[in-house]
Amino acid sequence: MSQRTVFFVSDHSGVTAETLGHSLMTQFDSLDFRKVTVPFVSDLDKARQTVRMINLTEDADGVRPIVFSTLVKQEIRDIVRESSGFFLDFFDSFLAPLEKELDMTSALATGRAHGITDAQLYDLRIEATNFALTHDDGTNLGGYDQADVILVGVSRSGKTPTCLYLALQYGVYAANFPLTEDEFESRGHISTLPKHRARLFGLTIEPMRLEEIRGERRPGSQYASSQQVGFEVRQAEALFRKLGIPHLDTTRMSIEEIASRILDETGLERRTSQ
Repeated sequence: MSQRTVFFVSDHSGVTAETLGHSLMTQFDSLDFRKVTVPFVSDLDKARQTVRMINLTEDADGVRPIVFSTLVKQEIRDIVRESSGFFLDFFDSFLAPLEKELDMTSALATGRAHGITDAQLYDLRIEATNFALTHDDGTNLGGYDQADVILVGVSRSGKTPTCLYLALQYGVYAANFPLTEDEFESRGHISTLPKHRARLFGLTIEPMRLEEIRGERRPGSQYASSQQVGFEVRQAEALFRKLGIPHLDTTRMSIEEIASRILDETGLERRTSQ
């Protein structure tokens, strides 16, 4: 498989350059990309250092690197543009057309995409994150009335990371409840879930993939056995059908996609200023 080095160059954290660059690179799955993030390129000296790094990489690889840039300041952008890399700048592509359409000059301020532009919304996201941690894996069932959504599913189907992503990214109050063999046999807390039916959302996963995930965590255990995994997935999906719980197969989905689909299907508000 061919390899190309990809630089994400930013005058702030580099998150925007990484996100946009990754989205484009997923369309070229026959290539192997070596990814290098260069954040906080905020002055001319750092810009020149970045150029040297890019040029040395071309010398070593024998092919020019790809450079995704979200540099705001024109003078810094111009320096990095002179590198030997294939330079793709998101501000070049979109900022000038937007200025023309809006008939105004942009602020050219760095760090705004991921800074705290709305303190109230930021505090809400932190509170939602604390809620997700407090109501993880069926703990503190009494607080479920405050949840915007309650994710249910078997162990390792993606409940906890999705709850945390929904909270930190969108300010959604997300709890989760694990469906275990004991729950299926005893009906324990499952019997209390129907009263929250409007907030329930199920996550399922293909048994073979779940067996792989559990095997990495507890190799050779009953917990990771194909028989146990198959039983739990069948029982969970039967419960979803019985209670009319909307659900997703997370097998081939990233946490970001799972969260987005949940928001779309439930109609929950994305509480973000971005």
